[in-house]
Amino acid sequence: MKKVTLILALTLATGALFAQKKTTTSGTITFDATTPKDALPIAENKTVIAAIDTKTGTVAFEAIVKSFSFSNPMMQDHFNSPKWLDSEQFPKATFKGKITNPAEVSFDKEGSYKANVAGDLTIHGITKPVSTEATIIVKGGTINTTSNFTIKLADYSLSNAGGKLADEPKITVLADFK
Repeated sequence: MKKVTLILALTLATGALFAQKKTTTSGTITFDATTPKDALPIAENKTVIAAIDTKTGTVAFEAIVKSFSFSNPMMQDHFNSPKWLDSEQFPKATFKGKITNPAEVSFDKEGSYKANVAGDLTIHGITKPVSTEATIIVKGGTINTTSNFTIKLADYSLSNAGGKLADEPKITVLADFK
């Protein structure tokens, strides 16, 4: 009887621990580097792996660079080429960070929350600190997150292709966790 009680207690404790970390393999990142010269440099990746730990406030995402798709195949080739993101040498873009205002976000109560997120973004093999605001919506057992921010291409040793790309492209990250 003691063994059964112990096994049951360990199983319940393990379930509670895993319930705090939410993951998805279908997050979306949009890369928008449009300029008045060129409205086409917009890419989207719908196969982003993302995780959020509702207990600690840690957040992370990982995107395969080759999974970004453009409407123009030439642009996609350039994006992945050794002259730009070099997706063969640097196949992933990652973010690892934390919610810096955890007291203002309740993952246990339905509602919309503004979260400040800070962490490290790695693109093209270069890691830089990033801070942004995210919107977190908790509803019906689902956590929806949205964040918009810009990066400086020069920070990641990337050029603006003679003004064809914005010097500070807009990045949008969306993830739904169930």
